[in-house]
Amino acid sequence: MHPMLNIAIRASRVAGKVIVRAFEQVDKVEVQSKGTNDFVTNVDISAEEAIIETIRKSYPDHTIICEESGILQGKDDDYQWIIDPLDGTTNFVKGIPHFAVSIALKVKGKLDQAVVYDPIRGELFTASRGKGAQLNNFKLRVKPLKELNSTVLATGFPFKCKQHTDAYLNIFKSLFTKTADMRRSGSAALDLAYVAAGRVDGFFEIGLKPWDTAAGELLVIEAGGLVTDFTGGHNHTASGNIVAAGPRLAKEILKDIRPHLGEALSK
Repeated sequence: MHPMLNIAIRASRVAGKVIVRAFEQVDKVEVQSKGTNDFVTNVDISAEEAIIETIRKSYPDHTIICEESGILQGKDDDYQWIIDPLDGTTNFVKGIPHFAVSIALKVKGKLDQAVVYDPIRGELFTASRGKGAQLNNFKLRVKPLKELNSTVLATGFPFKCKQHTDAYLNIFKSLFTKTADMRRSGSAALDLAYVAAGRVDGFFEIGLKPWDTAAGELLVIEAGGLVTDFTGGHNHTASGNIVAAGPRLAKEILKDIRPHLGEALSK
């Protein structure tokens, strides 16, 4: 196993312990609003601090990009850790046991290592560039589907970007009429991990941030899948609009998305 993946796993487990301990007394968690429909807890901050400390012990010069702390610039910017300490904060606050720690490493601008850790289920999704993706050391592959019929897609509502509600609902309707069903779980990191594991057949969402998707993106790619923006390009990190599925199914999803984009979602 790659030594930097080992550190990411160690950091995710340390953060996971912080989260699970707090989840046992979730009514005592301190919640603050950091924006419209966007919440942060003292647990997000404590988990992030634990991750940063673990990475810094081994790699003090690396840059760390965090959801809560922002960019912690290091001397060696070729190595960038991208962290979401608690993806699914709203689920956590409401006592819904579906959330994850997400840690990715970019080396010279390319995704290189990834961990998505579900501390409630004890599920550890990992990937190394060119080495495949695993769940608790079992190899993952996306479903090689060619059409939307009988598929189950995951999605996320644009709760932070409600100006896109009409476009989103049109996309949802177009896809929903062709699929078997849809899922909205509240954690993009786990949605992407589930695409990699074949638990859902595809995923799409509007307005995500790099820390939501970086680790999950590498999981999907290393499991044989495709990750694009809504136009089939590679601007999803900047736009936050993402599609993930097996290569053929991704193209079918994009066919249904494109007619409803408008200028705002075509970037």
